[in-house]
Amino acid sequence: MAPSPMFETDDGETDDPARPGARSLSVTLRRLRRAAGLNISELAQRSGLAPSTLSKIENAQMSPTYDTLLSLASGLGVDVTELFAAKPSASVSGRRAVTRSGEGARLQSAHYSYELLCADIANKKLVPLLTRIDAHSVKDFGALVTHPGEEFIYVLEGSVALHTSLYAPTFLGTGDSCYFDSTMGHALVSTSESPALILWVCSTVVTPLIG
Repeated sequence: MAPSPMFETDDGETDDPARPGARSLSVTLRRLRRAAGLNISELAQRSGLAPSTLSKIENAQMSPTYDTLLSLASGLGVDVTELFAAKPSASVSGRRAVTRSGEGARLQSAHYSYELLCADIANKKLVPLLTRIDAHSVKDFGALVTHPGEEFIYVLEGSVALHTSLYAPTFLGTGDSCYFDSTMGHALVSTSESPALILWVCSTVVTPLIG
């Protein structure tokens, strides 16, 4: 579900080290990259990102979009939750995770503010996100996002417009939901006066993202 969600430029990223999660993410990313025996250029190539973008993320000078995180996870060969959780659980049966209100791992990008739910379970088939839609115009995006997978959105507060490459804009109010193919270009904007709040569920991406 995500905005991506895929960028060879810095479009859609926010240069602000004070963004929630920026510092802890930079430390985790650097640790995972070194554990994989990769330098910044090698990971950038595997992830389809510009080396300068990766360097900014590692130095907490940029908060990436969720979809850029998916690209990084793909390049590292890890589950995206490992970029958020310090100690994600192993892949065993009978797993369970609980996220109390307001305690999810947080990340903010130029267009969306995410709270990753149940991040302590790795290798999930679904990635649930409580997402605030800050963008109010599709013009805020450099281009519609496209990546492998499927997404489900449920509007909790306010209203949104789902812009896609194949359909006219779809307007959704509180209580409305939509399921769509992530390979179709897409972007979400708030159509309410205040940012909208949605539950955004993405299928796990296991192949490199497309931009």
